[in-house]
Amino acid sequence: MYVDVYKKASIANESKRAIEYRVFAEITGELSKANLEGASPKSRINALFRNSQLWLTLEADLVSPNNGLDRELKAGLISLAIWVRKTTPIAMRKNEDLEPFISVNRQIMEGLMMAERNARQTQYPAHTSEAARLSA
Repeated sequence: MYVDVYKKASIANESKRAIEYRVFAEITGELSKANLEGASPKSRINALFRNSQLWLTLEADLVSPNNGLDRELKAGLISLAIWVRKTTPIAMRKNEDLEPFISVNRQIMEGLMMAERNARQTQYPAHTSEAARLSA
C-alpha cells in the first residue's frame, strides 16, 4: 500500500523529461524483446505500434506553437518522427531488424538524460557542485 502511494507521488513529481525518458525506456525495452529470435509476431507488432504512437505524439507536440525547443532540434526530431512513421509499416510486414528503432530511441534517451542533468545543475548549482566534490 505505501509503495503504491510512494510511486504515485514520485510520478507526480517527475519532470517532463524524466517522464519522456521513462516512456522511451519502456517502449525501447519492448522493441528489444520483440527483436529477439523467437519473439512472437504479436509482441513485435505491439512494440512497433507503441513506438509509432510515441513518435506520433512527439511529432504532434513538436509542431505545436507552444513547443519551446529551438528550431533546429525540432526539425531533427520531426525528421526522425517522419522516418519512424514511414519505416514502421515496412518493419511490420517484412520482419525487418528493429535495431534502427532501438538505436534512435536510445539516442533520444541519452539526450533527455543529458538535458535533465543540465537542468538540475542550473536549478541547484551549489548542491550539484557539493555532490561532485563529495564524490571525488
